[in-house]
Amino acid sequence: MKINVMQDVLQANDRIAGENRQLFKKNRNLVLNLMSSPGAGKTSLLEKTAEKLTGKLRLGVVVGDIETTRDADRIAKYHVPAIQLTTGTACHLDANMVASALPHLALDKIDVLVVENVGNLVCPAEFIVGEDFKIMILSVTEGDEKPLKYPLMFRESALMLINKVDLLQYTNFNLEEAKSNARKINPAIDIIEISCTKGTGLDKWIGWLNARYQKKLGDLTNA
Repeated sequence: MKINVMQDVLQANDRIAGENRQLFKKNRNLVLNLMSSPGAGKTSLLEKTAEKLTGKLRLGVVVGDIETTRDADRIAKYHVPAIQLTTGTACHLDANMVASALPHLALDKIDVLVVENVGNLVCPAEFIVGEDFKIMILSVTEGDEKPLKYPLMFRESALMLINKVDLLQYTNFNLEEAKSNARKINPAIDIIEISCTKGTGLDKWIGWLNARYQKKLGDLTNA
């Protein structure tokens, strides 16, 4: 019975995600579902992304947190439209929650919409919200075994950003082991090493982002 209930929940979610996806297609938005454990650096990444995209691509953000508007407030300082969703006890954003935020965003004035999911390595990976890609951040302070312990997150993600590489010397995190573990779960996953604090790898991240945006525009034009 529990399995049936979960199937019903996911089917309803997928239907709304499809509606979101059609709206994003109409407005020519590239949509990314950004996931990680708490404190891995999602908001810091978005701050740096906002800086680097200024005058290039127009960024918008939907932020999910259990409580407070702190992350949306941080992002709004960069003149980026940001909507905060507080979930209460829910450990993830689903398609319906994201749909509730969309009327408050001028999607026709946004090129890249990032859904900053609730910090959690389990639940967010189960729910699509209408995104083009799931992206996850793994910080070197968490452990290189995380892909094996939380495989769904890594299996569903197109890109893994390994953040805080400037702290590697202070941890026992094995960079190559982490990459190998992630590729055991998902051989096609892209991996970029970054440091939001030092700026390491951020140009590669922006290049990855821009390439996906241009490809989506090309696909929509040729459709």
